[in-house]
Amino acid sequence: MTELILLDGPMGTELEARGVSTELPRWSASALDDAPAIVAAIHRDYAAAGACVHTANTFRTRRRTVGDRWETLARRAVSLARASVPREHRVAGSLAPLEDCYRPDLSPPRSRVEHRELATVLADAGCDLLLCETFPHAGEARVVVEEAVRTGLPVWAGLTAGPGADLLTPEALARAGATLASAGAEVVFVNCTPARASLAYVEALRALVPRVGVYANAGAADDVIGWRSDPAMGASRYLAFARTWVEAGAEVIGGCCGTGPRHIAALRQLKNGDA
Repeated sequence: MTELILLDGPMGTELEARGVSTELPRWSASALDDAPAIVAAIHRDYAAAGACVHTANTFRTRRRTVGDRWETLARRAVSLARASVPREHRVAGSLAPLEDCYRPDLSPPRSRVEHRELATVLADAGCDLLLCETFPHAGEARVVVEEAVRTGLPVWAGLTAGPGADLLTPEALARAGATLASAGAEVVFVNCTPARASLAYVEALRALVPRVGVYANAGAADDVIGWRSDPAMGASRYLAFARTWVEAGAEVIGGCCGTGPRHIAALRQLKNGDA
């Protein structure tokens, strides 16, 4: 049986929980200027929780979002992650949609140059792999995977069905995932989709791609997984969902919006065979 890999959890949720502003459009990138010590602490907390792959805070470090300092911020994000986790852990550079994760209609028709720009910098900054994440648009997702693969680094790719699980059906997401695998993505994820809805996507992906991952969000308030729920109860409920993902064939698991270090610590039980 393939050893389960634990990815970390979200940066934005944890920044908000620790009192750091994440206003749009810069979102979590603002913390690279305003609260780098807290960014580093979040990475350390995920490592202590059991994650062994850590996503650098580069989700919004793009020229169109943060201006001419985009490269400085992207490199700073990678350095913070690298310095905050054990040497043997891997750092993933995050590449996100150029516009909105939940608005595939806003995906620009020509995105290749911008995706290549960030992928090249992240590879040069010392990332161990590139994580193309939270794409609702299959075409843009394939472009970013192709550009990430050009760097020579391992590439993982995540597609989202959105907070209401209504942007992509499981079948449509799986078909898109198959094109990403054919373009060179080593693991294809469903991410930033409610935990309660993610199993159907994992099952559909597993039928079409060799390696599947999932990191879900906490869903609605009444899912009692994250955000304002009791963190111990939320982590336990998230673990119950994650168990079904692993049983369905997921090889890499982590957390997305609304989760945190407690959720990743709960997932460690699956890795250790205790749950």
